[in-house]
Amino acid sequence: MSGNGNAAATALARIQTDSVVATLKALYPGLQFEIIAMSTTGDKILDTALSKIGEKSLFTKELEHALERNEVDLVVHSLKDLPTVLPPGFTIGAVCKRESPYDAVVFHPKFVGKTLETLPEKSVVGTSSLRRAAQLQRKFPHLEFRNIRGNLNTRLRKLDELQEFSAIILAAAGLQRMGWQNRVGQGALGVEVRAKDQDILDLVGVLHDPETLLRCIAERSFLRHLEGGCSVPVAVHTAIKDGQLYLTGGVWSLNGAETMQDTMQTTIHVPVQHEDGPEDDPQLVGITARNIPRQPQLAAENLGISLATLLLNKGAKNILDVARQLNEAH
Repeated sequence: MSGNGNAAATALARIQTDSVVATLKALYPGLQFEIIAMSTTGDKILDTALSKIGEKSLFTKELEHALERNEVDLVVHSLKDLPTVLPPGFTIGAVCKRESPYDAVVFHPKFVGKTLETLPEKSVVGTSSLRRAAQLQRKFPHLEFRNIRGNLNTRLRKLDELQEFSAIILAAAGLQRMGWQNRVGQGALGVEVRAKDQDILDLVGVLHDPETLLRCIAERSFLRHLEGGCSVPVAVHTAIKDGQLYLTGGVWSLNGAETMQDTMQTTIHVPVQHEDGPEDDPQLVGITARNIPRQPQLAAENLGISLATLLLNKGAKNILDVARQLNEAH
């Protein structure tokens, strides 16, 4: 089993991997699990914004090479790091129960007690996400937003020890997993395996959380149809209530001035875990879930396609095209 990250960046990756291993050990007490820490391109390139690197597999390529060479049998990722189209031969064999999907703002010690709204004019807020920057710039035009890279420890150190940032925006789930709630992907973990390795698929399939799985299928379907990624500000959120799956998606211009959002819903049955699913092991947006019935999976996928199509028909493509061009130009 592999966890994403190098020696300096493994704290969160190791915690995430350990949590999956602990669950598997409880389910399969007779099996032994070895954890191998590995570095990825995304871990090594820390002086360039993610949106400008131009590589879709920043946090996955090296790990998939290890899978392909049978050096590891499964890899634990933050699901947000996995492209909506995986390379041939790989699949997401488990989508674990999601933690908080929200963003968190962490302030420089001198601004403790402030809010983004009450920060002084021209205060600098750090984020590695175009989506976060665009959304916040629209709501807080008095602030400046700059790129900040590195693992959680590095970003918090830059915030606390340097005078460049008044605050930084991070994923709440990462802070919670590190035990740093007092400073307050996304929120879901995905386990990638070889698509044809049925023994490993059966092993990790029990980790599927049905509700998180269906929500993530809808979200990934929306992003795939929009061709959203790190180079454009795209956001998506889901909720399940009273048998309805709600999907909200939106696109923004880089400066947040233009935005387009909408919500759609579909009736969905959240199955009990381990109900019989499809026998032929088909993937939906890179996910294989044989122990989950096919119908709710298809309903979730179709919801994502429908919302993306609606936004594209309303002009979202123009906003995204301009955002890509401007991002590449700067």
